[in-house]
Amino acid sequence: MKTTATATLAVCLLHLALTPSAQALKVKGRGPLLNDPAREEEFMDWGLGMFVHWSLDSQLGSVISHSMVGASEKYLDRYIHELPKTFNPKRYDPDNWMAIAKIAGVKYMVFTAKHHSGFCMWDTKTTDFNIMNTPYGKDIVRAYVEACRRHGIKAGLYFSPEDFWLLHRMGERIRRRGVPAGAMTRVLTYDKKQLDELLRNYGPIDVMFLDGAGKEELAQYIHKLQPKCLVTRGEMETPEQRLPSEPLPGPWEACFTLGTQWQFKPTNEDYKTGGQLIQMLIETRAKGGNLLINAGPEPSGVIPFEQERIFRELGLWMFINSESIHGARPCKVIREGNIWFTQSKDGKSVYVFLSEFTDKNRWKQGERKEILLKSWQATDQTRISVLGQNDKAVEYRPDIDPQSRFKQTDAGLEISVVRAQRVYNNRAWPNTVVVKLENVEFVANPKP
Repeated sequence: MKTTATATLAVCLLHLALTPSAQALKVKGRGPLLNDPAREEEFMDWGLGMFVHWSLDSQLGSVISHSMVGASEKYLDRYIHELPKTFNPKRYDPDNWMAIAKIAGVKYMVFTAKHHSGFCMWDTKTTDFNIMNTPYGKDIVRAYVEACRRHGIKAGLYFSPEDFWLLHRMGERIRRRGVPAGAMTRVLTYDKKQLDELLRNYGPIDVMFLDGAGKEELAQYIHKLQPKCLVTRGEMETPEQRLPSEPLPGPWEACFTLGTQWQFKPTNEDYKTGGQLIQMLIETRAKGGNLLINAGPEPSGVIPFEQERIFRELGLWMFINSESIHGARPCKVIREGNIWFTQSKDGKSVYVFLSEFTDKNRWKQGERKEILLKSWQATDQTRISVLGQNDKAVEYRPDIDPQSRFKQTDAGLEISVVRAQRVYNNRAWPNTVVVKLENVEFVANPKP
């Protein structure tokens, strides 16, 4: 079957032309201290991160922290005084988290050291509302950071400038908007003491994700404490639960839940499929961003099996196709119809994501597809391959020649490839096949 992708081409990506100062204009409130440009370039190489939302109210299966807003005094009293007494994650083993993350191709992780509730998952001297005053009684953040370093995963922390426990202690109504200026000043002073602990007692932290009012001021404070620490939210664009319709000047990061809730939800949860996750990652990277996808551990500390298997489906795809994701950069044209593109940093290789042959339109093993590309043209040095394949054999089918081919025509660059690799036992691989084109040239004004 021959497929022609003739949809209107996406807008050209301007990231490479933007200077750091121009990028700074994209995020309101950025101060004079900015992320280190070399670290931002490294961040764009990572491509894929794992978010971890976990706190003491995972015992209830509720939304993390937000149930405290508008809650009765009885609810707040039980939340603050009873939940710590029963939080005992005996099965918490961050090495298991890292094992799942590594197989999925994750390069960095961001863990909720403190969410809006104010409960601290580390050994802090600022409040008794912390993990040390639970039956577990051990520093979860320290174990997490040390595990990241053992496994070569960049260690990131989520930190909420807002603190519901402190507002309640101050006699203020718990809320996310309209906190009096004087009260907010006290909260931010308190936050800085906590950041002193996190950024002085645990060694270098790679990423800080600041979520809430006051994040711009705290971003400046973080840069003073650790100039090499990257601030994502508070310092760059971080769209939540959505992807931008067009490329954004980099670096940027999109964060998503796996289901409908950030924290563990024991019932009525609706998870994304592995295929959906793969497509989100492809689109994010084509648009120049990183994808930060969330896991919500159970109260015991274990990542639920339903979540783990989604990450493992992503892991199989990444095992084959990671070079098109890690270290990749956006092309001048990000897509043709449902075919997406990224390129290597040196611009010598273009990765073609054939996303139209997925799900119900699955590409059968041994079947050849011909695809016409308008945005690229061949050169004398052009080479073609399918990631993961040697183009020499289709199992049990010696009659099939799986060699990848290309042909330059007046209409465009025609590529012809076979899905030869047997990935699933039933040979019904539902996810995107990636073609690598080396030494091709971009066509600035393709024929309609």
